[in-house]
Amino acid sequence: MKRLLIAVLLLFAAAGLVFAQEIGGPDPFMLGFFDSAQQMLREVSVDRFETEGFWVSSMSSDQGYVTSRLFRGGPSDKEPIPGEEDMNIRDDYVLGTRVDFLRRGYHTFYVRPIRPIPIEGITKTVSMWVVGRNFNHDLYLLIQDFFGRNYEIYMGRLNFQGWKRLTVAIPPQAPDGVNGVIQRSYHHTNQMGIRIMGFRVRCHPMEAFGSYYIYFDDLRAVTDLFAEHNRDADDMVDGW
Repeated sequence: MKRLLIAVLLLFAAAGLVFAQEIGGPDPFMLGFFDSAQQMLREVSVDRFETEGFWVSSMSSDQGYVTSRLFRGGPSDKEPIPGEEDMNIRDDYVLGTRVDFLRRGYHTFYVRPIRPIPIEGITKTVSMWVVGRNFNHDLYLLIQDFFGRNYEIYMGRLNFQGWKRLTVAIPPQAPDGVNGVIQRSYHHTNQMGIRIMGFRVRCHPMEAFGSYYIYFDDLRAVTDLFAEHNRDADDMVDGW
């Protein structure tokens, strides 16, 4: 009987200890609440492909020839960014790229801006309208993080007809602030974000022949601007 009583008391003591640990620890719901409360998500325009000569294309000369230029057009069901409906922002052109292959093979071509395009804030997703012409080629987004490290992020296969909006999530940085796609340094609150370095198309070897056409329009990002709108106005600027 004494042994049974001791066992019951130990069981209640262990349950009380576990309960006390749960009460004293952080509430996962509240952590998510505070994380979302410190976000100011906005959809912003990165580039509308309206400037001739800003985007250039390239590929290995032993694989084929590639050229890019602007054309009038765009997706008919594209909606403006919230808040920009009555701003009459120019959006008349799209970027077209033509590739003429010399032979079949595992070919790759690039479409890059003449200079990197920074995105304000902490980027969550990047999207773009694309005409893929129903080929089994793969599209990759090229970005550069806060530390200048380059990454390729898979956007999708181009096996569809007409315009389609492709969206990709930017992997978050690790809590240690060193691993992953780093968008913010905890030492410098006035410098953050990623830079768009362009796009890479990896061609399917059985469909890399003849001429291939691809079109791009309306590169956008969903970004967290909370830190941008809550900076210290009297902070010092490094880099001198």
